[in-house]
Amino acid sequence: MTPSAAYVKISRSRIDRVAAPKHIFATQLQKGDEMVTKPVAIAFAGVFLAAGCATQTNQPMRAEAPAAPISKQAYDAAVTNAEAQYKINKDACDSRAGNAKDICLAEAKGKEKVAKADAEAAYKATPKAREDARVARAEATHDVAKEKCDDLSGNAKDVCIKEADAALVKVKSDAKVDRVAADTKEDVAMKETEARQKAAADKRDADYKVAVEKCDALSGPAKNTCVSEAKMRYGKS
Repeated sequence: MTPSAAYVKISRSRIDRVAAPKHIFATQLQKGDEMVTKPVAIAFAGVFLAAGCATQTNQPMRAEAPAAPISKQAYDAAVTNAEAQYKINKDACDSRAGNAKDICLAEAKGKEKVAKADAEAAYKATPKAREDARVARAEATHDVAKEKCDDLSGNAKDVCIKEADAALVKVKSDAKVDRVAADTKEDVAMKETEARQKAAADKRDADYKVAVEKCDALSGPAKNTCVSEAKMRYGKS
């Protein structure tokens, strides 16, 4: 494995951490291909404040096992840093126009939302707070994806939106399953089974909507066959 590949692997594995050791971290201000680092002394590493308008991953990663809760001071610092970084990111979008600017603004807002949710998850250290952080990341990714869909038209745009919606449904479903599994105060076995069944149904419904939307690109008997096959595949009557 090359050093750069190892760095990417390590970075990706940290994306869903809800807390980290107390060190001095750096936020990255990205403008095109130029990268400038700006040290920020904070006690929370999961803030995810890479500035500018870098493209977010479409599939948010699952959260890792939580570390010890961070202090109130560290939480406040993370929130303050998120708000300050958002202003930098937002200003960086001014040089863009049209949908490119809309995407940039959605990314900037999404990073602030994720940073604050991660800070709260690290501070509260509860299954619900960690679930909320995963959902915040998924919603931020979803908002950016839908903005990118505006670059398309017709059925391609409709499919793009349905796929973005389906991805959000799946992450929310998985996050709920994991939160229920972590809640030892309830009847975990029963609630986890119910949550998994609901998650499977939600995912199946989301995939069905995507499949039917793709059928709209067809017409006549071909479209009817496409819809019928989608109903059969996803258990719809």
